[in-house]
Amino acid sequence: MNTELLEALNILEKEKDISKETLLDAIENSLLNACKNHFGKADNIKLIMDKETCDYQLFAEKTVVEDVEDTLEEISLEEARQIDGKYDIGDVVRIPIESKSFGRIATQNAKNLILQKIREEERKVVYDQYFEKEKDIVTGIVQRYVGKNISINLGKADAMLTENEQVKGEVFKPTERIKLYVVEVKNTTKGPKILVSRTHPELVKRLFEAEVTEVREGIVEIKSIAREAGSRTKIAVWSNDPDVDPVGACVGMNGARVNAIVNELRGEKIDIINWSDNPAILIENALSPAKVISVMADPDEKTASVIVPDYQLSLAIGKEGQNARLAARLTGYKIDIKSETQAIESGELPENYMELSEGVYEEEYEEPYDGEFTDEVSEEVVFEEMDDTEK
Repeated sequence: MNTELLEALNILEKEKDISKETLLDAIENSLLNACKNHFGKADNIKLIMDKETCDYQLFAEKTVVEDVEDTLEEISLEEARQIDGKYDIGDVVRIPIESKSFGRIATQNAKNLILQKIREEERKVVYDQYFEKEKDIVTGIVQRYVGKNISINLGKADAMLTENEQVKGEVFKPTERIKLYVVEVKNTTKGPKILVSRTHPELVKRLFEAEVTEVREGIVEIKSIAREAGSRTKIAVWSNDPDVDPVGACVGMNGARVNAIVNELRGEKIDIINWSDNPAILIENALSPAKVISVMADPDEKTASVIVPDYQLSLAIGKEGQNARLAARLTGYKIDIKSETQAIESGELPENYMELSEGVYEEEYEEPYDGEFTDEVSEEVVFEEMDDTEK
């Protein structure tokens, strides 16, 4: 048993995650290549290797002839019978080859061939490992700034967080641990090239999957995401279980779940809304926290006309149009938002709408609070009504 070789292969297999069979194939090829460099050709060179013990036999097959013309492939009858008296013309004799007899150049080439194969397999193992994590999140350690880009250590490989994939305003310190979304993994001659992002909308989705059990198990689905990295994100969620509140599951007890994600995203605000197959309801939810009076949606044209109270117009549009912009991305509709006054002027609402709506608002306001007045207040109301009657 070749204990030294076996031990070396076991160490490489453990440390580099390269299979022993692959390394043995590399050694086999290197030995045959060394024979070719040493003898000039290796057509008749054979190698027998026991992959359990790592013992191997290297020999040249030579044909027994009367007159030797090619010493590499032929052997005289006299020489053959010195090895074994049973050989005759036409027989094939196996002549052992000692690898120690190879020249320095042949040995060096064999060594380089093995090292090259180890490097190739090492790169392949790392590529396969991170290719499986494509479209998923990984945790990386910030190493240093390279110009405006950031070098990130992912463990067995390094990734570069480019300026375009960074959130404006985020500053990282060396050795800081951050979550990243793996956009793409490319296989190159210098190893895997990993493109990571902090701005991708899918980063938020993967963070919710990691933090919220119901999302990870598929009970709650994230139907749509609209994100302006570093500022605000809107997500629409749906529950496949009628007993599970999708928004509540994502928010968590006292906001624990969503706050953990907000902290990871350095304070980015997250709006969680209920998904609906009805586009009008979905658009109304998407414009939250603004209140909506009416929504007219055209599914064919993917357009919607929304009317909001005058005092809610700026809230519905948001700072620099952000709320409306994110709602449009989330729903896939082009949204036109108008105030009550604008709707009346354009004829979308009747001219006496304000007067009609006042009574509606009073009823809506009074009804929820009917049973919450104190007895004292109730008596005052009755008293006033009696006075009015008497009058």
